[in-house]
Amino acid sequence: MARINLLPWRETLKKERQKHFLILAAAIAAATVGIIVGIHVEIENRISIQENRNKFLSQQISIVDKEIETIKTLEIEKTRLLNRMNVIQQLQKSRPEIVHLFEELVNATPDGAQIIKVSQKGINISIEGTAESNSRISTFMRNLDKSDWLTEPELIVINANTKEYPDASWFSLKVKRSQPK
Repeated sequence: MARINLLPWRETLKKERQKHFLILAAAIAAATVGIIVGIHVEIENRISIQENRNKFLSQQISIVDKEIETIKTLEIEKTRLLNRMNVIQQLQKSRPEIVHLFEELVNATPDGAQIIKVSQKGINISIEGTAESNSRISTFMRNLDKSDWLTEPELIVINANTKEYPDASWFSLKVKRSQPK
């Protein structure tokens, strides 16, 4: 016998297809929402990780900046100390020079001449004194020129028979201090 189905199978098939379509659309929508949420969570995660890295780098940069400032301070202190050491070394080195200078002045001063005043600015030395005659001043200058510690004597002025020194010639001269080799 032939079977005849009188049920509305096309409508049922259509409803089932619609149901499958809606389920599939809901699943795709849920999957899309899930993917979007997953991507959002991953991006937020990466942003959080990068912010933590940036914060760590900022902390390390501030630590290094403090160390750089400390180093700069130490460099300034080092320069000051080196300058002090150089000054002390120069003073230690020049300590015996004044002794040699006075010894040379005493040895170069001839009989009949007196040194009244000696002043020094840098390597230039000014000498004032009196002598019985101009030849004594010339001898004094030759003796200064022969000295290892004094060079380039230059006569500035000679005054004969002044009120202060009526029996002598007052003189002023310049000489340069030098280092013997």
